[in-house]
Order: sequence, then C-alpha cells, then structure tokens
Amino acid sequence: MAEEQKPAEAKKDEPVQTEVEAPKKPTGGKAEAEPAPPSEAKAPEPAKPVPEPSRQAPSVPEGKHYFWGTGRRKRAIARVRMKPGEGKILINKKATEEYFRHDRDRQAVLAPLQTVNMVASWDIWANVSGGGSTGQAGAVKLGIARAIAKAVPELESALRDHGMLTRDSRMSERKKYGQKGARKRFQFSKR
Repeated sequence: MAEEQKPAEAKKDEPVQTEVEAPKKPTGGKAEAEPAPPSEAKAPEPAKPVPEPSRQAPSVPEGKHYFWGTGRRKRAIARVRMKPGEGKILINKKATEEYFRHDRDRQAVLAPLQTVNMVASWDIWANVSGGGSTGQAGAVKLGIARAIAKAVPELESALRDHGMLTRDSRMSERKKYGQKGARKRFQFSKR
C-alpha cells in the first residue's frame, strides 16, 4: 500500500489536464479568431454623446486672464488675445463691422465662435498686419480658433473637424524675371 501512495503524491505536483480544456494549436503566423459562445457575445458599446458647449464663458484657471492665438493667411499675420466676456470683438481697435467691409470677411471671423456655439462668451482683441482684407480675415479666424483650443481643450476636436485649426498654406507665386508675371508672359513674335 505504501508503494501505491508514492506515485499519487508525485502526480499532485504535475499539472492535471481536464477533459474540458483543449490543447492550443500553433497558428503558424496567422491569427485565427475563435467564435465566442453566444452567451458571452459582447453587446456594442453605445456611442458617447458629444458634450454640447454652453453659451456661458468657461471657467478660467487661477492666474490665467487672457488666451493668445496667432493666425496667418497669405501675407497677413494676426495676433489674437481673448478673455471671457460679453462677445465684443475689436480688430486693430475697430469694431468688426467697421474694419471688414465685406460680409464674407465678417463671417470668416465669427466662424470659429459659431462652430463651438460661443459667440457671446468671449471678448476678443486682434492686431492684424499685412495682406489684404481676405487674408486678414483668414488670419483672425485661425488666431481665434487657436485661442479657443488653448482655453477650452475639449473643443479642439470640434474645431479641427470643421477645418478651423488648419493653416491655409496657399501663397501667391512669385513673378519671374524677364516675364510679365508669375505665369503671364510677354507676347512672343517670330519676326
């Protein structure tokens, strides 16, 4: 009897394979997905709702009073400074309606604020130089969008989805020497 117990004790140390467990097969480099039993099938996760931005000014951390953003478009450069307020916008110390004569330029300046639904939440001051009215409006637009992204980081994805944080890199082509313009040529005469 003592001899029969010794082999049983030796078997306790070895891992015992049950009939339920199946040995794993090598896949040979290809990943084979085993179908999950129907009881363990995962339900798809519900889509997370995007937080809708409020019209009220966001809370500003202690010591932070202004948020800055720099925008460029064509030859124009805009330095934008903003803080929570009532929604007044000054560009080179003038109201937006006074500075930009065309409606498309005024709409471009307001586009980032309308995208995040915060038109009446910020006071904005912009200093713009260089370029024409369209370039300056595009520069202010990018500057405002960058400042909003710094102030409220959770709105950055909404601004990026609408293309507000992408700098428009198109520039005017240079004039070539011996020719009339960037692409235009003097008339060629054979005789």
